[in-house]
Amino acid sequence: MTITVLGSGAWGTALAILLSENAHTVTLWSAFEEEANTLAATRENPLLKGVVIPKEITVTASLTSVKDAEIVVLATPSFAVGQTAAKVRDLLTPSCIVVNVSKGINKNGSVCLTDAIAAELKEGQPLAVLSGPSHAEEVGRSMVTACVAASEDEAVARTLQNAFMNHRFRVYTSTDMLGVELGGALKNVIALAAGILDGMGNGDNAKAALMTRGMYEISRLGVALGGKTETFSGLTGIGDLIVTCTSMHSRNRRCGILIGEGVPVGEALTQIGAVVEGYYAAEKAYQLSVEANVELPIVTEVYQVLYEEKAVSDAIDALMQRDKKQEATT
Repeated sequence: MTITVLGSGAWGTALAILLSENAHTVTLWSAFEEEANTLAATRENPLLKGVVIPKEITVTASLTSVKDAEIVVLATPSFAVGQTAAKVRDLLTPSCIVVNVSKGINKNGSVCLTDAIAAELKEGQPLAVLSGPSHAEEVGRSMVTACVAASEDEAVARTLQNAFMNHRFRVYTSTDMLGVELGGALKNVIALAAGILDGMGNGDNAKAALMTRGMYEISRLGVALGGKTETFSGLTGIGDLIVTCTSMHSRNRRCGILIGEGVPVGEALTQIGAVVEGYYAAEKAYQLSVEANVELPIVTEVYQVLYEEKAVSDAIDALMQRDKKQEATT
């Protein structure tokens, strides 16, 4: 198949390499001509040191390749997916599948990034999402990974399954696009909290409790918004939560560690040097919890630490001293 990956960050580059290994004709697009020229010349992304970009992959800053694409992969940061979709709207063939692989939340309007994408595309354009526990650093090195391709059209999901899947990258299908996207976005908030615990010097007990209760909050909000319960117990729910809360590959966890160590939020975000999606997701998740009248204690405390300068020690105390509850309630 002919595939264009829009976004030359670590994740876009890793997926371009994967798709090229699967014998597809692949173009990797960068929004910046200088960056595209450097990647084309060096055949290495600084964000994936030591990983060679195969010569078969065309690297460009031009969108002309989109005209012939059977699949377009949107791998930009979450804030750029809508505007990038708008740029290619009139270049896509009606049958071209647009698949979002960015894990974030739509700050304006509806929740999911695919809603922001759909608003910019022509009506009827096939749309999907690929998500799961998948660090670019590992996918780029062909390490074993499993993800989910989700689309309201099962045939579209199966097409993506066939395109992406190989002996090191397993792909399942789903029709719960909303649940898959929410799991990938909301786990970043919990990963920030996990990093904060680490930075404060807490141990495995605290991390296990946070992840378990955090998954409960993700599921509660996700189901309230229309996602399926079983999605949140799968790869794009608990699977993605585990990998993001425990790995130093996670920008969200690393940012949380800095905050837990006492680094001011703004400075911590700057030190990471790349987009920390959980920072933006925390604000939206908190707003959604209020609108949907869904109690999310962890999300609320993370929001207050990030946006209201609440001390992390006070946030921990607030969580630990909540009213006594049954586990299966709140």
